[in-house]
Amino acid sequence: GKTKMEQPFVSLISSVLRTVMMILLFLMTASRLGIDVTGVIALASVLTLAISLSVQNALSNVIGGFTLLSTKPFASGDFVEVAGQSGTVQEIGLTYTKLTTTDNKTVSIPNSSVVSAEIVNYTVAGTRRVDVTISASYDTPVELVLEALSEAGTVATILEDRPATAVVKGYGDSAIVYLLQVWCKSSDYWTTLCTVNKNVKEVFDAKGVKMTYPHVNVHLDK
Repeated sequence: GKTKMEQPFVSLISSVLRTVMMILLFLMTASRLGIDVTGVIALASVLTLAISLSVQNALSNVIGGFTLLSTKPFASGDFVEVAGQSGTVQEIGLTYTKLTTTDNKTVSIPNSSVVSAEIVNYTVAGTRRVDVTISASYDTPVELVLEALSEAGTVATILEDRPATAVVKGYGDSAIVYLLQVWCKSSDYWTTLCTVNKNVKEVFDAKGVKMTYPHVNVHLDK
């Protein structure tokens, strides 16, 4: 199907061609009438240079747009992370790529910045991994925490062939850090993340797993 960039591109090319044809027609007519066009050509060259410098950034964005269309790192509807921004691609325009963030803000990124940045496409593979990092007390048995996390991660939207997995990620100053990983369809990412986060607290409470927060233990010697 046609992209939203095709109409601006057609309009730009038509405008440029009309301008070039008018200039050539003027020069040819003036030459036939015996008018010295050397000065006109010199003036046109100076004007062309000035215009080129003033629209340099715009042209780099246009070229960036063509690069995006030819390389196709993403398409409209894909959820991406690019140039420090993440969101759903709404439009690859002539000079800007527009994203809609998860809090419904529209972010316009210059195409030149997009093509020069690292692009992470979370949609193209069709699946995403949800990572949830949780801390639990040293007083709670590790196996109990792993069992609770696996149960909390078993929700309706995860992939059937990839069960939830929980591992010990590390040991903090006041808690053991655990990592829960589940896989889901890209379109179910946020629903899965929110549901798993909610389940973790409920399952921990039911199984008596103590969640922790940053604190300092002070021991006083008598």
